Amino acid sequence: MRLVLDSSFVIDVLRGDQAAVARWRRVFEDGDEPILCETVVCEVRTGLLEHDARHLRTFLDVAEFVQAPPDAAILAGEWRALARASGRTLSLGDALIAAAADASGAVVLTRNVRDFGLVPVRVEAY
Repeated sequence: MRLVLDSSFVIDVLRGDQAAVARWRRVFEDGDEPILCETVVCEVRTGLLEHDARHLRTFLDVAEFVQAPPDAAILAGEWRALARASGRTLSLGDALIAAAADASGAVVLTRNVRDFGLVPVRVEAY
C-alpha cells in the first residue's frame, strides 16, 4: 500500500511515540511504500531543533518524495472552499497533503483522522 506520511506521524516517530514507531516498522515489514511531500517536510522541519534536523533525513532517505501536479493544488483549494462553505476549516497543509495522497493513489497515515475527514481520501490511523 502506498502511504503518504502525515506530519503528525513523522513527528510522532521522531519523538519515539510507541504506536507511531511500531507502525513505522510495519511499513517495511508489510512492504508498504512510504511517501513524503514538500508540505510534510516543511511542516516537520519547522518544528525541529537544529540538532534534530538530521533525523528528518532518515525519512527522506527511505521514502519516495513526490510533488503533486497543479491539478492537485486546484483540488486542494476546492476542498478548502467546500469546508469553509460548510462552516469548517481545512488547513492549507492538510488540504495539500490530502491532494498529494489523492494524486499518488495513496492513503494518508496520520493521527489527525478528524482533520482529514473533511476530504475524500483514504486515511489510516495508528
